[in-house]
Amino acid sequence: MKPLSELKIAVCSDHAGYELKGKIIEHLRSKQAGEVKDCGTYSAESVDYPDFAHPLAHAVATGECDMGIACCGSGNGVSMTANRHTGVRAALCWKPELAALARQHNNANVLSLPARFISTEEALALVDVFFATDYEGGRHQRRVEKIERF
Repeated sequence: MKPLSELKIAVCSDHAGYELKGKIIEHLRSKQAGEVKDCGTYSAESVDYPDFAHPLAHAVATGECDMGIACCGSGNGVSMTANRHTGVRAALCWKPELAALARQHNNANVLSLPARFISTEEALALVDVFFATDYEGGRHQRRVEKIERF
């Protein structure tokens, strides 16, 4: 994976993840991430998560962005939506070990976070682990290739 300073990262949320999304964007910028694309939402007003997860996933699937981070209340909605896009492998994570394994074994390119179930500090730790962990390839590659078989 490219160094963080060279990555273009898409970030999105629904209303439940809006505050966390802002903290994540600040965190990425403080770490000198290459470029951060904010795919919305832009307020804490109630919205539908697919309206923001689809543009994020499209940006990752087309190569406009290298990776993504999606936040909603449970993390499930944004993850399910993003995974509808060919080439997107969104992983719902709430522990650093899950974020590391999602990268190492599954070559995840979108980190989905459950904003209502983790603290800001936990979320930022997950972001750091996700971007610091490389895909191992090898025996995992044939499994990753089977994800998009159908």
